[in-house]
Amino acid sequence: MARVIAKFPTVFVPGQLGEPRDPFFKPSFSPPTVNFGFAAKLRASSTPAAVVVETKPDPISVEKEVNIGKSILACPICYQPFTWNGDLGLSVESIPGSSFHCSSCKKACFGNETHLDLTVASGAKEYDESMPAATEIFRTPLISFLYERGWRQNFIWGGFPGLEKEFELAKGYLKPVLGGTIVDASCGSGLFSRTFAKSGLFSLVVALDFSENMLRQCYEFIKQEEGFPKENILLVRADISRLPFASSSVDAVHAGAALHCWPSPSIAVAEISRVLRPGGVFVATTYILDGPFSVLPFLKTLRQNMVRVAGSRAFLSERELEDLCTACGLGGFTCVRNGRFVMISATKPS
Repeated sequence: MARVIAKFPTVFVPGQLGEPRDPFFKPSFSPPTVNFGFAAKLRASSTPAAVVVETKPDPISVEKEVNIGKSILACPICYQPFTWNGDLGLSVESIPGSSFHCSSCKKACFGNETHLDLTVASGAKEYDESMPAATEIFRTPLISFLYERGWRQNFIWGGFPGLEKEFELAKGYLKPVLGGTIVDASCGSGLFSRTFAKSGLFSLVVALDFSENMLRQCYEFIKQEEGFPKENILLVRADISRLPFASSSVDAVHAGAALHCWPSPSIAVAEISRVLRPGGVFVATTYILDGPFSVLPFLKTLRQNMVRVAGSRAFLSERELEDLCTACGLGGFTCVRNGRFVMISATKPS
C-alpha cells in the first residue's frame, strides 16, 4: 500500500482580518496562521480503474505571531507613536505587564498593576523629579485618600455645583464629539473619569494624572464597583505639559478643577491643542477672583508670588481665560459662571 502526504496551503483563520473594535488602536499585525496537514492514503486494487483514496487529517499546528499594534499613545520625548506588545484591547485590565516602545528614540514604558506610566522620567531607577507644591500635595497618600472623602465636596463653597450638575454642563459642550475618545486630564481619583466611562458616551476614557496615588485610588474605586465597564477606561500617569498622545488624535479633553493647579497653564493648553483632532473640544473648570477681589491692591503681584511659591494660579477674569485659549490655537470660547466657579469650552479649528 502506498502512502502519499499532501500539504494544503496555509490559510488565515476567518474573523481575524476584521477591523478592530478598539478606536484607540490602529493595529498593524499578522493574524495567526493555521497549517492544515492532510495525509492521503492511496489504496490500489488489481483493477486499474478502482483506486480508493482515504484521507485522514494530521493534527493542526497553530503558529502565532506577536500582536504589535500602533496606538494614539505617543512617546513623551519625541511624540512618535508607541508600538505596544499586548492584547488587542487597551484598557485598565490589559495594562499590567504590558510594554510600550518608541521606534524613534527607543524609549520604553511599562504598565504596573494600576496604571501605565508615560512620564518622561518613567523607567529611571535613580532619578526622580518633583513638581511645585500645588502639584506635589496631590501626590501624597493622605490627600489622594481624602479627595473624594470630603476634599472635593468642599468646592461647593467656591461655587462648584457638584458632580451631577458639572457633568451635565460638560456633556452639553461635548455633544459634537460624543462617541469618540476623551482624556480626563488631572483626573485626581477619577471622579469624572469613572462618570464618563459609566455614561457610555465615549468609546474610550483616559484617566490621566501626575499623581501615582490618585491613580491608585481611581483603580481601587473601579475595582470595588460591581459591573463597572473596565473595558473602556485606561489609567495613565503623565505630565500635563508633555502629553503622551500623537498630534491630532484625541476627540475631547476635560480638566475638572485643574487649570489653577497647573504650573504653566499656557504650556498645558498648548499641549491640549496639539493632541486634539480638528473639531476637538476642550472643557475645563476653575475659579475666577473677580468682583470684590478685583479691587484689591497689588492683586496681580500677589498672584505672581503665589505662582512662584506654590505653582498654582488664580485667574482674574473670563477674558483672561479666553485669551489663554486663543493664544494656544483654540477658538469658539464660551463659558458659564456660578459665583467664583467657571466652566469654559473651546474648540480646535477644523
